[in-house]
Amino acid sequence: MMMILGMFVFSLPTLAYQELQRQTSWKHPSTSRVGARDAYQFTGKGEDTITLSGWIAPELIGSVYSLDALRMMGDTGKSWILIAGTGRIYGSFIIDSMTEGRSVLASDGSAGKIEFSIVLKRIDESVLGLLNSLGDLGSIKNMLSLEGISNSVSNAIDTGRSTFNNVAGSVRSLF
Repeated sequence: MMMILGMFVFSLPTLAYQELQRQTSWKHPSTSRVGARDAYQFTGKGEDTITLSGWIAPELIGSVYSLDALRMMGDTGKSWILIAGTGRIYGSFIIDSMTEGRSVLASDGSAGKIEFSIVLKRIDESVLGLLNSLGDLGSIKNMLSLEGISNSVSNAIDTGRSTFNNVAGSVRSLF
């Protein structure tokens, strides 16, 4: 296991990133002064962004469904706790954006290589506050129960089936 974002595990069988970049900024607005350099004042923390990038070869290593799972997580708009495989807690992050590039295409259009980049933005104030906000462990246990997971999978399948039927109907109307 390389890292966990919420319940998604980054690893060789799922989605192993080859590069992690982190950019942290702080706010220092300026005030113009006559005959002198601008005055700067520290007003707090800025953005904290982590970018995970790499590639998978679906027939050998990694899963294309992992990208779909992360897209579904991003669609919720929720924040997710990010924990490194070493146990380091980075904080609570949202999935800001994803890019995907497919190459080494087969005759059926499937990709032999998929490059990806995932941009995560931190939204919590501190890791200690994050741990205190976890709340009742019973609600977390319920969220992780088999029934909760099966409901999430069932909803995703229904959404996918509905989208497929809509696309199939549109294609049929063309012919």
